[in-house]
Amino acid sequence: MSSRSPFGSLATLAVVCATYAGCAERPAAMTVQYRSPTGVEYLALPGDSALAAAEAALAAAPRDVDSVIRLGLSQSGRRQFREAIATFTRGIEVAPNHAVMYRWRGHRYLSVRVLDSARADLERGLALDSNLYGCWYHLGIVKYVTGDFDGAAAAFARALPLAPDAGERAGSIDWSWMSLSRAGRAAQAQAVLDQNADSLPVENAYTRRLRLYRGGITPDQLITTADTEGVQVATLSYGLGNWYLVRGDTARAREWFERSVQSDGWPAFGFIAAEAELQRLAR
Repeated sequence: MSSRSPFGSLATLAVVCATYAGCAERPAAMTVQYRSPTGVEYLALPGDSALAAAEAALAAAPRDVDSVIRLGLSQSGRRQFREAIATFTRGIEVAPNHAVMYRWRGHRYLSVRVLDSARADLERGLALDSNLYGCWYHLGIVKYVTGDFDGAAAAFARALPLAPDAGERAGSIDWSWMSLSRAGRAAQAQAVLDQNADSLPVENAYTRRLRLYRGGITPDQLITTADTEGVQVATLSYGLGNWYLVRGDTARAREWFERSVQSDGWPAFGFIAAEAELQRLAR
């Protein structure tokens, strides 16, 4: 396997199999969630006390919608996304017109890269509740990853005013800027920044990327030595790679996309987007 493989570097494989003598010896609970185009397997995490409690609660009330959602979210927190999909499917059988159930199952389909199913669920959720932020936001991610940047921009434009908190608002602004930039609509991308002041009372990867877009920090300042957690690395690395790509520097963009997929943050939207970018660049 080439060390520059976009989806399956030796570094990534080492992370996936860390702590075990071999992948075949992993605990049974660490199920395969996603297999990359080059064959790298990404695994669930073992259960914990919160997951056990959620399982017990649903067993006690198998038709309780809130208990279904709680279990699905607990499974998702342990990267047990395929198990969460099964849980939300069970919930949809109980409550077929429950929009939030489609929002969460669509999100989890996105996590395991089953994008057609993700799109179908998110659109079904919006047909039931057109003001459901989570459906608009994640539909925007699906459209962005598949290269429909105009469609992504439209979805994030709907998501932004519905954002429930500062962190989600930062994410919607960021993805709006990226979608519009990639669609060749630079003036509108700048307008999104201008119309949404950089004063969000939150610090996360998206607010850091927004400071880069606004010129408040340099590319060398975006990622620090304190950024070691996988999802954070994947998110920041993708944002920086896209920033270079928008400026026509494909070589630097590729380097940062590869860094994103070499992290262990494989559920991150930045990781998923970086995979798609590397596939496009390889054509």
